[in-house]
Formats: sequence, structure tokens, C-alpha cells
Amino acid sequence: MQALQSSSLRASPPNPLRTPSNRQSHQITNARPTMRRSFVSASASVSAPKRETDPKKRVVITGMGLVSVFGNDVDAYYEKLLSGESGISLIDRFDASKFPTRFGGQIRGFSSEGYIDGKNERRLDDCLKYCIVAGKKALESANLGGDKLNTIDKQRAGVLVGTGMGGLTVFSDGVQALVEKGHRRISPFFIPYAITNMGSALLAIDLGLMGPNYSISTACATSNYCFYAAANHIRRGEADMMVAGGTEAAIIPIGLGGFVACRALSQRNDDPQTASRPWDKQRDGFVMGEGAGVLVMESLEHAMKRGAPIVAEYLGGAVNCDAHHMTDPRADGLGVSSCIESCLEDAGVSPEEVNYINAHATSTLAGDLAEINAIKKVFKSTSGIKINATKSMIGHCLGAAGGLEAIATVKAINTGWLHPSINQFNPEPAVDFDTVANEKKQHEVNVAISNSFGFGGHNSVVAFSAFKP
Repeated sequence: MQALQSSSLRASPPNPLRTPSNRQSHQITNARPTMRRSFVSASASVSAPKRETDPKKRVVITGMGLVSVFGNDVDAYYEKLLSGESGISLIDRFDASKFPTRFGGQIRGFSSEGYIDGKNERRLDDCLKYCIVAGKKALESANLGGDKLNTIDKQRAGVLVGTGMGGLTVFSDGVQALVEKGHRRISPFFIPYAITNMGSALLAIDLGLMGPNYSISTACATSNYCFYAAANHIRRGEADMMVAGGTEAAIIPIGLGGFVACRALSQRNDDPQTASRPWDKQRDGFVMGEGAGVLVMESLEHAMKRGAPIVAEYLGGAVNCDAHHMTDPRADGLGVSSCIESCLEDAGVSPEEVNYINAHATSTLAGDLAEINAIKKVFKSTSGIKINATKSMIGHCLGAAGGLEAIATVKAINTGWLHPSINQFNPEPAVDFDTVANEKKQHEVNVAISNSFGFGGHNSVVAFSAFKP
């Protein structure tokens, strides 16, 4: 969600807490401090990277679930991506005619039947509905649906599903009730259903999962932060299994209006399906999307004991901060390149082993090139790496973006096919990677990384590969 088009947000007020001495240190942008293992530059390693071998600490993916503009089925979702279909259309759930942007990746025909009872379904914010449905579907695909979940130790199974915006519809409705009718008409569910941790909580309450449970909110980096934290709970022996990902439902008047005010969105109302065009010279902002993407992550030991269907391995991840600007990325890409290097160090892989990147690639003027600059700092050769942009078809799903893109990444590993980056009409010359422009490509993925970045300078990178015993 970084990289706005506007200059109106670029003039940050002076920081009253910054003294002359720490101002000087803040401006030393090219110096890298000594960091812990998970943040050490790969180039600084004194020995070859080494992957985790302890089955208690190896983390595997055993289930995937989603709610998307292409439906709620993982295979159907990826087939739509492979076909290069755009999920972007004019918004019709409210009157958007007076907004300068009138389109998005709006979900239609969503049903929670069989996953949420009718009484609760009517009360819940869509953000919570998407979380619960995607989470339960992920468990079903992990062969833990229904009573099968009772075969595991629920005290060692947790939930970590985050959101960038929270229950925005419930929040908006509560404010409207207060303004128009007074405080007595505010719903008692206003606070519980608006706060960002409630998706993880409700899923755990419904299923009896008593392990680590919270949410992370780092704007559009949220899902990857959740994967990283969930994997570390498993690696530290605090959980056998984590249900992790992101959820978002912000295509409502206040959500659309807020991003319009930031001047962050494309205004290509005459042709919405071509509006999201990462790396194209004519890109003019991102396109809002919505949904949820959730993974079931387990220790290899736990997965093997129960005979789980292992679809991929989580190799490692990293998170950090640009410490630069509230909304704009660093043009030099230093924060992102450092995050990628730290992820590879955590994963125990070298840059040469990576041959696929699911990019953040939001279709913003500054953000797309800043990410490419960062990638080039880490990967000295671009010839063997393919990069694609899921957002070109489903839009930018904010806190859920990384979850939906992680699923696309795992499906690429499983199928040997990369989905296209559509709407590549006039590519930026600086993007000298194979961006899988407009047509899918067959490609055997060795190691994949998935990037997600967010307002506040939050950077996150996670690495996956096929599972090899």
C-alpha cells in the first residue's frame, strides 16, 4: 500500500523528539548496523546458508483457504489467475458515482453457509466473515475439518490472522448511528466487531484452538507478518500448528473515500479491468481489492505424525521498517533489499537459489520501481528469475494481500505454472526481469519469495519451496 501519487503527504512535520545527535544518525542511510541472525545481510555470511533440518523446527504448509473476487475455492482461484482474467469491475454495492474512482475488486455472491450460523452471519463485519470462512476452509484442506480437528492437541494450535483496516463497516455504521441517532443506538457489537484481533479470536472460539492467538496490523504487509510470527511460534516450540494469514473488507464508502483522499487509487473508470497495471509506464495508482487468505502451518514432526497433506515448505521470513516516510517508499530500496537478504538468511538459501518472486507490485508510480531497485540489489543476475503481480488481476487486498499472494505462490510451486502479470502494455525499461507479461508460463520453481510492504514503511518477505523430506 506504499507509494502514493500525491505530494500532499510528503511534507512530514519535524519530529520534536529528534535531537541534533540522533538526527545525524538518522540521516546515515547507507550504513547497516550489526543485527541479529534474522536480519543479517546474506552477503555478510561467513559460511554457506544452511536450511533447517530439525523436524520440530521445519515449518510446512498443509492447508490453504481463501475468500476472493474469484470465489472461495483455491484451485478455481488459481485457474482464474492462470487464465489472466481480471476480477476488477465497477462498484455496485453502494453508489460510487460521485467518487473519482468507481471500481475495485469487489466480491460478489459470497456465502458463508455451512461455516457461520445465520444469526452471527447477520451481525458480523465482512472482514470477520471472510476470516472465518477462509480459516475453516484452510483446515478442511489440511484434513482437519469438522470432528477431525479433535484429533490434535488444541492447546498447541493457535490462530494469527491479521487485518490492515479492521471491521470498517461496523465502525462506519457505529459512527453513523452516533451522529444521526445518539449513543443509545450504537450496537453493543460495535467495539468487538471493529477491533482487529476479533477475527483470530472468533475462529479460535468457534474451533476451540487454545494456542497463541492475536492479530498483527501492519497495513498491507499484515499477512506476511502473521506468517513470520506464526512460524516462529512453531520454531520456538510454543505451538505445533498455526492458522495464519490476513483478511480485509474495505470497499465501502469510507474506505474508498479515504484512499481517494490519499490520491492512491487509479482513476481509470473507463476501463477498470486494465487499471491495475504494475510496471507499466501508464500506471496511475492501485486498485482496491478484498478477501482473505489463510495457511495452515505446522511443524514437520506434527504434520508427519498425523499424515497431513504437505503442499509446500515455509523456509523463512523477515520483517523490518524503512524508517523513512509515512506513505512513500525509500527510492534506494534499502529497507526492502535488507529485508529480502534477512529472509534468505533465515531461510538458509542463497540468492542464486531463488527463481520466482511474487512481487508486491501495486501499480503505483514510486512503489513499483522502488521494489525493483531493491530486488536488483540482492539478485545480481535477473536472467533466471521470473516475477509476477497477482494484484494486476485481483487488485490490492490490503491486509489480505500477502495471504492471497502466498496461496498463488504455493500453487505456482505445486503446478509448475506461473500466472501472468496482465495489462503489460508499455513496460518500464528499468524492469529488466521476466514479468510473465500477459500470458502464463511454465516454470519449475526452486525457491520462491513473496513480498509485501505497507504504510509506515513496514516491509515483509517470506520464502517457500516444494517440500523435500
